[in-house]
Amino acid sequence: MLAGCAGLPDSGSQARFDAAQVARIDAAIENAIAARQLPGAVFHLERNGAIHQRAYGRFTYALDAAPVTTATVFDAASLSKVLATAPSILLLHEDGKLDLDAKLVDYLPECAGGGKEAITIRQLLTHTSGLAAGLPRKPAWEGREAAHARACAQKLTHVPGSYFRYSDINYLLLGELVRKVSHMEPDAFAEQRLFRPLRMRDTGYLPLRRMAPDSIAPTQRDPATGALLQGVVHDPTVRRIGGVAGSAGVFATVDNIARYARMLLGGGELDGVRVLAPESVRLLTTVQTPPGIASLRGLGMDIDSSFAQRPRGTVFPLGSYGHTGFTGCVLWIDPGSRTFYVFLSNRVYPDDKANVMDLYTALGTLAAQAVGMGAARP
Repeated sequence: MLAGCAGLPDSGSQARFDAAQVARIDAAIENAIAARQLPGAVFHLERNGAIHQRAYGRFTYALDAAPVTTATVFDAASLSKVLATAPSILLLHEDGKLDLDAKLVDYLPECAGGGKEAITIRQLLTHTSGLAAGLPRKPAWEGREAAHARACAQKLTHVPGSYFRYSDINYLLLGELVRKVSHMEPDAFAEQRLFRPLRMRDTGYLPLRRMAPDSIAPTQRDPATGALLQGVVHDPTVRRIGGVAGSAGVFATVDNIARYARMLLGGGELDGVRVLAPESVRLLTTVQTPPGIASLRGLGMDIDSSFAQRPRGTVFPLGSYGHTGFTGCVLWIDPGSRTFYVFLSNRVYPDDKANVMDLYTALGTLAAQAVGMGAARP
């Protein structure tokens, strides 16, 4: 299926994609649904205006559940880091309000102690700060201030700049940095400077302020209350914070994320509107990790790490970039071929036990082959 939907570029001719590889993409997702790895999903492949876009499955495994459509809103999980938080930091850098090589404690002095005085903003963005992966859940805590106090209380596990560890704490602190430097809530800043200019009308934090829950794919049941999470962030840390944080919380549609990808391929501009400076796009999407660290990251995007190898597949080259989200989401972009794909799912329904790593590898590989890259299987 080639979709020439309103708000999308002209889809062109179907000959611009390899039909056999497109059929394999569809089959891979349909097989994952049949194996109960995920109840529903949307997939979008785009190259130079040619688009393949399709929705699959239902909101849940119930036969009478609502079907997923290309307008379904999904919990984007850690895609929030690159859709909102990292570009917000880069915009504040463009504004002259923030120095990427300054120390975190220059802006958040309450984070001093435990060796954290050496951490720079750049190291938070590249996950080379030396901080742990996530906040401890015990003793019990609730609210943004409690989360920030716990983040600031963390001690280093490695010397800053010497080691890569993917860490939600890094982006929780970056979210607080956006709040402190911009004098705005992070969700309001992202809406004003990113989502609104890009006309990403169905993207943002706390979606139930704007839409009914029946337009949003559910994730799992809250272990504490038993309530189905539908429009409430799945990430338990961000849920305890209140739904707005630097590490997760954004909900989005496939069309909206495609607009964001087009902006990046346009050097920070889309439809005549400049959102990011070309230099900010370069910093976001090209290697910025220190020499000697094998995992390659931009100031936000993943380029080559254990997290990147699955969604990149076996064909897209090193230098392509993207990110994943725990709920079952992928954005992957190859600037050389001007190709990207978006995959959104609720693989965490009814719980997070399903493993979709092989599916990610298949989608990344088949997406590249569908646009004529690499050798396709007969």
